[in-house]
Amino acid sequence: MFQYKCLNPIAEAGLNQLAGQYVQVENLEDADAVLVRSANMHEMELPDKLQAIARAGAGVNNIPLDLCAQKGIVVFNTPGANANGVKELVIAGMLLAARDIVGGVNWVDAQSENPDVQKQAEKEKKRFAGSELRGKKLGIIGLGAIGVQVANAATHLCMEVYGYDPFISVDAAWNLSRTIHHVTDVEKIYEQCDYITIHVPLTDSTRGMIDQAAISKMKPNAVILNFARDLLVDEKAVVAALREGHIHRYVSDFPNPVTVGKKGVIITPHLGASTVEAEENCAVMAATELRNFLESGNIRNSVNYPNCDMGVCTHVARVAVYHRNVPKMISCFTDVLGDMNIQNMSNTSRGDYAYTLVDLDAPLSEKVVNGLKGVSDVIRVRVIKNS
Repeated sequence: MFQYKCLNPIAEAGLNQLAGQYVQVENLEDADAVLVRSANMHEMELPDKLQAIARAGAGVNNIPLDLCAQKGIVVFNTPGANANGVKELVIAGMLLAARDIVGGVNWVDAQSENPDVQKQAEKEKKRFAGSELRGKKLGIIGLGAIGVQVANAATHLCMEVYGYDPFISVDAAWNLSRTIHHVTDVEKIYEQCDYITIHVPLTDSTRGMIDQAAISKMKPNAVILNFARDLLVDEKAVVAALREGHIHRYVSDFPNPVTVGKKGVIITPHLGASTVEAEENCAVMAATELRNFLESGNIRNSVNYPNCDMGVCTHVARVAVYHRNVPKMISCFTDVLGDMNIQNMSNTSRGDYAYTLVDLDAPLSEKVVNGLKGVSDVIRVRVIKNS
């Protein structure tokens, strides 16, 4: 029996995946696993019992990743599950910036008492005229799940699309339209593109990457779109550039005092992944990741431990060892296992941490388990199957 805690409302479609041997609990200290969306976990006391955290979404800046790794708590996210919802809002953001739709709608709403609104609209509409997306250059910084979908959709709008991602994955490259121009210098996007959209995770190296220096290279008609994280952009520099006419628009999904109500800024209230479909997709994916990990020890889409998948255990026993990524660990484990016949083994690493799954043809004794726990640089040992 596994116990889990939801720190935010999670779509029923996801909770339905956790049936049978899963019980939802109220207290965090009772949980083997946590499902979370936006709740800030940095100040929470994480119980020793906790084994996994699944973020129903892509960003994990609300979770203390290093602390979790040190405690042997595997953190998952759900890359790509909300990509279509965000992609559609990015396209909408480009349209809102290209044509003053918001201004036009607001003007019409203000004419509710005007009996001549139809005639007046014909006179006023030139105030809200804009340009088309067709033929414009779109620069995409970050070609992950969302960036690839935005790129491919933009080609169908007959835009000229440029993509920058020095770390593009093989899967993303395969899914990218052949018409996309791959650039190796982000400066070219700043200098040449009419629309620039950013889709990278927030890290120390990407924080504030769209800064005054980047903005100074952009065209006066440039539109910056930010549906990833507000801290990726130096928004004070953006507001100043808009005020001085150095760029045309800033479209963001993150309202804050710096940008709300400022000239040239269009902001939505964090709607990127707020669709029924995206929330269900994220919840189902997060719950599936937890089940695969808790029941079989497999790790997929972790952000602080390496991926590792040995499928369902068909042998007598399976044990998972979480440890530091240092030399000679495998030989230490095999010494402890002694004469036990190893049927299958997988050892993977990610940065400072590693994860080893071992299938055996005989039950694990308490002595062997304690022996594994006693190996230097072992963080956690979990017996997954022992029958």
